[in-house]
Amino acid sequence: MARLRQVRSFRVALLSALLVAVLTVSTGFAADVTTPFTGKAVNGGTVTHEMQGGQHRLSVSADFKLPDSPDPHWQVVDAKGNVYLLDRLKLKDDKINRSITLPTFIPDVAKVQMWCAWAEVVLGEASFAQPVAMQLQ
Repeated sequence: MARLRQVRSFRVALLSALLVAVLTVSTGFAADVTTPFTGKAVNGGTVTHEMQGGQHRLSVSADFKLPDSPDPHWQVVDAKGNVYLLDRLKLKDDKINRSITLPTFIPDVAKVQMWCAWAEVVLGEASFAQPVAMQLQ
């Protein structure tokens, strides 16, 4: 009888641990999406944050339209207001850099901006509901 209780207790503990592990892993794969872009030259489209191969990636949605400016760049703002200028958005032959890998020194991302490096002006901005932490998951 005591042996049967031990087996049941072990099963309950094992199932509980398994459930916690599954819930933790499944929430780690959830993608974060910003509000739509608003601004002078970029209105519409969102940014999605995902983990790919252990790296944090930001990607613009299919409805994102390339701003008509001479030198648009990706730019992110962390929760403390620090701004990080990243890669160019427009590449050779009118191709668009639709996704970027975030550098490891960025602690979190609260906002994504499209920045014109030539005119030094924010073309549009999109925010995450809560800052996305950049720790390895």
